[in-house]
This record gives sequence, structure tokens and C-alpha cells, in this order.
Amino acid sequence: MLETSQRLLALLALLQTRPAWTGTELAGRLDVSTRTIRNDIDRLRELGYPVDATRGPAGHYQLGAGAKLPPLLLDDEEAVAVAVGLRTGTGVVGLGESSARALTKLQQVLPHRLQRQVNAINSAMEKGPDNTRSNIDAPEIDPGVLATIAACIRDEHYLRFEYVVPDGVSMWKAGSSVTQELPILVEPYRLVSWHGYWHLVARDEQAEWRTYRVDWMSLRMATGRRYRPRPMVDDAYTDFVLRDVASAGWKVHARITVYAPAAEVVSRIHAAVGVVESVDENTSVLVTGADSLELIAVYIGMLGLDFRVDGPPGLIAHLEVVGNRYLRAIGVPKDR
Repeated sequence: MLETSQRLLALLALLQTRPAWTGTELAGRLDVSTRTIRNDIDRLRELGYPVDATRGPAGHYQLGAGAKLPPLLLDDEEAVAVAVGLRTGTGVVGLGESSARALTKLQQVLPHRLQRQVNAINSAMEKGPDNTRSNIDAPEIDPGVLATIAACIRDEHYLRFEYVVPDGVSMWKAGSSVTQELPILVEPYRLVSWHGYWHLVARDEQAEWRTYRVDWMSLRMATGRRYRPRPMVDDAYTDFVLRDVASAGWKVHARITVYAPAAEVVSRIHAAVGVVESVDENTSVLVTGADSLELIAVYIGMLGLDFRVDGPPGLIAHLEVVGNRYLRAIGVPKDR
């Protein structure tokens, strides 16, 4: 028989799992008498947990709404999932500090094995910039898969997996990594969460940097083999994911010199429009692209900053046409 404190926690956990329990059901699950259940219900009420009771043939107990939050009794996957959710945040302004406090409290009560998993994920992951792009179709990820990948990153172990991009998936979601069903062996370096999708940044066997969608990975048996870390310069893993995933779907590419600091350019663009590279304190380069030259012209026109375009030739020609059109609109003909 469980000790009283253990039994109370077990009883509270049962009451959280479904709306109603009969006294007989609870007694059977905890291997005690129905009288003991009644006494334990009274103890929970004294501790501030409202437990409602319905008498009669259909009598039952159910946990009511109250002023105190019952302790959450989570299994391993649930604990890791909650920690990951707190780490990645919700995208709602103002919740960052609250999420950080909640994560700290959760880590303090996790058993050592789960602390290692959560700490590995925290140190191995980054979060891409928020924007308005919908992630309603973002896939559900097994926390165990994230924990396994994060552990390989932490321990500097090679990761082996199969990788298959589903038929009909747009390249924006696929990134530039090669679809391959045979086992892939990589050096894993960082997990990046962006738009609700998880991406692994890794070096392949040809020492090339790649991104892999985690939900398209099927992990194989652990290798246990260590690699010699060769991290990305300046730890620019998130920028690499943004560039790699977004650019894979562009039909037209361009590098635009912008006469403004990189931080100012970043503050003015949509996260999926491109990646900004700093040149000096007053100059930066916007690496961008789109399905057409017209869209690129719209993007850079909306920056509200001075810029120079050196190519592609089609973009230069299009900007000349648009520029002349605007000049004619204000009565300044400049046609050649």
C-alpha cells in the first residue's frame, strides 16, 4: 500500500485524467478501501484542491476548478514536450519572461535523466524570427526524436537517418537538401524552429552544410561515434536555415546593396523575404528572391532605403521601366 503522501498524489493524478471517477473505481486503482478514498478526498480539500462529489447510484468524484493549481504529473515525453514549448515560445508578445520562469521551475523538479534531455534541447536549438506566415499545417514532432537529435549534438555523435520528402510538397517547405531514402550520416550541429517547422543544420559526408526537416527524418540506430566539431562561422545557423529553406523555392535570385546598417534592413523586411549580410556600419547586402522580377522590385521598393542593384540584368531592366513609369506619373519624362 502506498504511503499517505504518495497516495494523495496518485489520487490527484487520477482525478486529472478523466472527468469523473466512482469511489469504487478509485479504491480499485489505488488498492485501498472506499472509506480511505473518502478520507483522502477530505485531505485534498483541506490542501485547497476542490473535489466535487455527487451522491446516489450514479455518484462520482471530479476535480473542480479552484484557486490552486494542482501539481502536474507528467510522463517523460510530456515533460520534454512542455519544456520544448516553453523554450520555443508562442509568438505572443510579452510571454517571453513568463515562459522563461516557468521553464526554470520545471527544470528544478525534473529527474536527472529528463534534465539532461531538456538541457540538451535548450543548448542545441534556436528559434527563427516570428512573422505572420501561417503555421497551421505545421507537423507534430515526437519529443523523443528532438531529444535524440539534441543528445547527438550535445555529445558530438554522428547521426544516421533516412530522409524522404513527401510527393507534392513545395520546395519552400523542403529546403535544398537532397531527398534520399538510404541512410544519411551527418554531423549534427543545431536544431532551428521556424514557422512551426523543425530543421536540423548539419554537415554531410562531403562536408557540405545542409538543412533537413525533422518530420521527414526517420532515425536509425545510434552510431555512438564522435566527430570532430567544425562549427559554422559566427554560429549563423538560423540565418543559414532562413536562406536555405526560403531560397530553395525562389525562381529569381538577387543580391541588393543597401545603404543602411544591417539591423535597420532586418527590421524592415519579412523574415521569408531574404537574409541580410552586414558589410560595414552603414552598408549591408540583402540576399533575396521571389517567383518573379516584379516581386523583387516590390520588396526592395518597400524598404524605404537607398540601394544599388548590380544584377541580374532582367531586374535592372525592369527597375528602369518602373522608374520611368513613376517619373512620368509626376510629369518628369525620362524615356530613352
